Amino acid sequence: MSEYRKILFSIDQGVARVTLNRPDKRNALDGEIIGEIRDAVDRTARDESVRVILLTGAGKDFCSGADLAALQRIAEATVMDNVSDARRFAELFIAMRNHPRPIIAAVRGRALAGGCGLATACDIILASESSQFGYPEVNIGFVPAMVMAVLRRSVSEKRAFEMITRGEIFSARATMEMGLVNRVFSDDRFDSEVEAYVSSMAAKSASAVSLSKSLLYHMDAMSFEAAIEAGVQMNAIARMTEDCKRGVERFLKK
Repeated sequence: MSEYRKILFSIDQGVARVTLNRPDKRNALDGEIIGEIRDAVDRTARDESVRVILLTGAGKDFCSGADLAALQRIAEATVMDNVSDARRFAELFIAMRNHPRPIIAAVRGRALAGGCGLATACDIILASESSQFGYPEVNIGFVPAMVMAVLRRSVSEKRAFEMITRGEIFSARATMEMGLVNRVFSDDRFDSEVEAYVSSMAAKSASAVSLSKSLLYHMDAMSFEAAIEAGVQMNAIARMTEDCKRGVERFLKK
């Protein structure tokens, strides 16, 4: 896609900014916006100038979940139509997980249902003090199904169970205590703190960050011994990168 209708996209100084741009609908998700996010994720994966992806929402909220029209289609669709629709969101999660660069969600306002899932699928979540998170799907007889694969790896099993079966809304501080949110910043300093955090991440060795993300997530299904061996192989690969060679040289000259 050369142009987007429902997201804003730009790249500047190594930071790719993807902004959900439906503020009048609280940045609600539908098939089109999911497709545009996926396209932006794929584009940034191919662009070596990109060091970090920052995912945000325009207006007061990050993302409120599926929009009303999408929910209506779910109620009227066939089983196969619903499987196809769900798979598009699932494939976005996989693309984010496999992306060679860190994806950071900056959450202001509400991140609910699919919106909370989108934030959870990012590698890092930065939240404003007044932001809210939750999976209220159970309250309408629905299930936050695909995101469970990510949520279960982000918080304890008991916390994950409570979040998906109670349907409650949690504060930024509460979700940070659970392990879902990485940092909470005051509302009045949120934008500047996010910029400082993202700039710091973009300044890190691109190869080291990419290799670290790849190894960390590939260890999910490995035995302890297999994970250690994977670490041996990645250690050797990292030593051969230009970033590592230059870094060691700088260190030895101190």
